[in-house]
Amino acid sequence: MVRVIDVRRSGDRYRGGEPPSGISTLHAFSFGPHYDPDNLRFGPLVACNEERLAPGAGFEEHPHSHTEIVTWVAEGELTHQDSTGHTTVVRPGDVQYLRAATGVRHVERNDGPAPLVFLQMWLTPLTWDNVPAYTLVRREDLPRGRPATAVLDVPAAGAVLHHLPLTPGRPRPLPPAALRYVHVLAGHVRISPAPAGAQDSPAPVELGPGDSARIDGPPELPFTLTGCGENPAELLVWAMEG
Repeated sequence: MVRVIDVRRSGDRYRGGEPPSGISTLHAFSFGPHYDPDNLRFGPLVACNEERLAPGAGFEEHPHSHTEIVTWVAEGELTHQDSTGHTTVVRPGDVQYLRAATGVRHVERNDGPAPLVFLQMWLTPLTWDNVPAYTLVRREDLPRGRPATAVLDVPAAGAVLHHLPLTPGRPRPLPPAALRYVHVLAGHVRISPAPAGAQDSPAPVELGPGDSARIDGPPELPFTLTGCGENPAELLVWAMEG
C-alpha cells in the first residue's frame, strides 16, 4: 500500500490580491492569472485562499456559480452580503458556507477596525442541479470534545471539514478518507503514519503556520497528528471522497 503526502509550504504559495487596495492573498492552487497545470485541484478542492484585508478593504459584488464556498475566519470580522438576502458578520472560529449552485452574487468586506484574516476554500459539486443556499455556524455552536471535530458537512462535494486543536505531545487521529487536505492555522504539527514503520508508509512530516499537506490513498492505514514545540496547534482538515 503506497501513501502519498504532498507538502506545500506557505512561502511557496502564489501571492496575489491587490496590495495597494489593502488585499493580500496566498493561493494554494491555480487561481486567476496564476496557472499551474500540475496544481489545478485536489479532489473536489479547487481553491484554498488565505486572505488578508486591511480595515475598509474588500471584494465588491461579484458572481459565483456551481461552487461550494466555505470560509473560516482566523482574525478580525468579515462582513458578508449576498443576493439571497443574507447580511452577516463572520467572526473568528465561525464557519460560513455559501452554495453558489445556479448562481449567486456576494460582497466580502472588512468593515471593522482591525485587520481581517480568513481562509476561503472552494469545492466543485458532484451535480449541477442544486439551488443557492447559505449556512453560518457560530464558533460557540460547534461540537466539542471529540477526537476530530466535524464542523461542516458538504455532501454536494463529498467532503467534510474538521477542526482540530492540538496539544503539544498529544497525538490525535487524522480523519479517515480517500483524500485528506490538512491546513495549519497556527502552531506546528507532525503527521505520522500509524502504525509507524508500516511497509510502504511515508516518513513523518512537520508543518508550520500556513503550510498544508495533501494525503492521497485508501484510508485503511491511519495517520496521527501531534503538536510540536511549546504552543498548541490549530488545523483545518478536509476529508473527501475523491
